[in-house]
Amino acid sequence: MRDLVGLPKAHLHVHLESAVRWATLREIGAANGMEVPEDGVRFGSFSAFFATNDLVRACLQRPDDFRRVAYEFCEDEAAQGTRYAEVSFTAAGHGERLGDLHMPLTAVLEGLAAGREAFGIECRLLLDHSRRRSVERAWRTLDLARRHDGVVAIGLAGDEAHPGDPFNDVFAAARDAGLHVVHHAGEAEGPASIRQALGPGRTERLGHGIRVLDDPDLVAEVRERRIPLEVCPSSNVALGFAPSLDEHPLPRLRDAGLIVTINTDIPSLIGAPLATEYARVRDAFGYDDTVLADLARAGVDASFAPANTKKRIHREIDAWLAHSTAPVSASPATSSPVTRRP
Repeated sequence: MRDLVGLPKAHLHVHLESAVRWATLREIGAANGMEVPEDGVRFGSFSAFFATNDLVRACLQRPDDFRRVAYEFCEDEAAQGTRYAEVSFTAAGHGERLGDLHMPLTAVLEGLAAGREAFGIECRLLLDHSRRRSVERAWRTLDLARRHDGVVAIGLAGDEAHPGDPFNDVFAAARDAGLHVVHHAGEAEGPASIRQALGPGRTERLGHGIRVLDDPDLVAEVRERRIPLEVCPSSNVALGFAPSLDEHPLPRLRDAGLIVTINTDIPSLIGAPLATEYARVRDAFGYDDTVLADLARAGVDASFAPANTKKRIHREIDAWLAHSTAPVSASPATSSPVTRRP
């Protein structure tokens, strides 16, 4: 078994606000007059998760707050062996809350640029929009994406019980503008949410998508169209969408011939960064290094990275697999490295 921190990886489904180090959040919160619990987060339901997420967002107020968490995201991902990431960020929501639509996004992009220079990791943004929020905000999200380099995609997130159809025109316009589209679907809700995302929603990947297995015809369609799934096992368990890791549908998704990628979704809230997620998948399902390398390759291929970036990471994965004397890493560290501020 090779070191999973050393396995070169792409990270496609991770929310910046849910990747903030808890110690950083406490510092930022104190500076901005927000009380943050000392011992981290505890939640046992989707509604409790939303409440925690609201607290995290409320702590982020100044440009330096956004620059810092983006820079630290790069540092933490690089420490996990991530070579390329597409990180989700609710730019319009923060901008409206703070009265400056562009400031949060501009600051995050500055932090990611500094992180790339410091740690050699390439990060692009996916601007998400909650299904619970207005169509007008979705249009503002699209306008932000058009105006700022470094944004590669937009998409729907949040409670899947809220329909996606009101936003169809926004995502058609996004595709026409040359942006990619990726929606959360098939996590809390069933095949209908996936069909909507694949059809009028214009999605190119499925954020989660684990309930595709509820409909054999839909499985066949997703397989034939080669739509990648952004699977986040530990998050699914923590939020109650899978009873346990051992019972997670990931092996059945792979057995059905679907394209499965491994991601974390909310790493700081569940204590599972990307290398740990790979280790948990290995331990739960008995996957060997060849399968883990295939999962990493799937993430690279499903990304919106430039072709030369994909080729480079593929070569690095091949080199990792060819190296037969790498140390075993059964449980990659979950602690955060010391930050060198930009």
